[in-house]
Amino acid sequence: MTDPTAAAPVPAHVPPELVFDFDVYNPPGAEDDYHLAFHALHRQGVPDIFWTPRRGGHWVATRGEDIYHIFKDYEQFSSEWSTVPREEHGRLPPIHFNPPQHTTYRSLIAPAFTPQAVGSLEEQARQLTLELLDGIQPRGECEFVSEFAQHLPIGIFMNMVKLPSEDRGYLLSLADKMVRPFGHEVKVETIGKIFEYVGKVIAERRAKPGDDLISRIVREGAALSDQELIGLCSLVLIGGLDTVASALGFVAHFLARNPEHRRKLIENPELAPRAADEFLRRFPVVNQGRVVDHDLVYKGVTMKKGEMIILPTTLHGLDERCFERPLEVDFERTSRTYSTFGNGPHRCPGSFLARVEMKVFLVEWLKRIPDFRIKPGASVGVSGGVNGCLHHLPLVWDL
Repeated sequence: MTDPTAAAPVPAHVPPELVFDFDVYNPPGAEDDYHLAFHALHRQGVPDIFWTPRRGGHWVATRGEDIYHIFKDYEQFSSEWSTVPREEHGRLPPIHFNPPQHTTYRSLIAPAFTPQAVGSLEEQARQLTLELLDGIQPRGECEFVSEFAQHLPIGIFMNMVKLPSEDRGYLLSLADKMVRPFGHEVKVETIGKIFEYVGKVIAERRAKPGDDLISRIVREGAALSDQELIGLCSLVLIGGLDTVASALGFVAHFLARNPEHRRKLIENPELAPRAADEFLRRFPVVNQGRVVDHDLVYKGVTMKKGEMIILPTTLHGLDERCFERPLEVDFERTSRTYSTFGNGPHRCPGSFLARVEMKVFLVEWLKRIPDFRIKPGASVGVSGGVNGCLHHLPLVWDL
């Protein structure tokens, strides 16, 4: 198996002062604090944009202004691939396509995630949260990720696409391998399994369509090829199964260690929407990539066609050039321009749903379990990858 973390040769056009050895999928110190591991790049001496020899060799943008701009500028920084090392298999529409083709694919997904459509899901999210809390709260402890975070957003999503709940574990394992991969072989095998699963679901929905999201994509995307439909539905599946669950883990971890923030939300539940927004700024999880479309010079940095640049969304939210006291969680913060959901035409369509799910969690969990903490003596598990995650969080509270 090829080791993607091995150092690759540095291209001749990259000056030594712009080389910094850093693994974006496994930053040093991530096991202690994932977000501070990235924030270390803002220390003096690390270039705003640097080249790392890890993961095949690629650029990394570290500052909010550049991350925000590059996400938006698809004409110079293409979305044709988003992970490192760059590979030419398994492109998923719409994320790996640029306008106008991207617009055609996205139009099949976007109606399910408008504010109006998401508003109708809020009560569903609340009911699911209450059901989960009914099972968790009387015990005085839980493993937050497997017993809550992987049920709330994923339960909502599984209902949107009408997939059987017994498939949740299998699909979660595949999504995890996609966003936290080790090596080309693992990723090829994983995406093959996802395509196989999705292909069967598409055939079933053609034979017996419903009102779920996959049925609508199949019906309204009748002009697309089977491979395009499989890729599109696979992207929906991967996105719906990982990102919000990962973010919830980091938020619960923060609240478990910061009783003053819990108290403020308990006493002022109307702050929940703003708190959800602030948590999304402070604890992003995605390390998204772009392909340099043609030879160019960006802010004095010479980049060559086909090179990758990774945009860690964490680094925009933690940039002191963009936010005062960026490491602090401040529910009164007024600046809300960040890159947690990307930017431009590729901005994540699920952003409204993520906010609703985060808000519901904050309100309902704190009503039932206002004071909780990390289980004494227990370890907290953190993983890097395309999406970082907190995969193990034992919590306890007094009954």
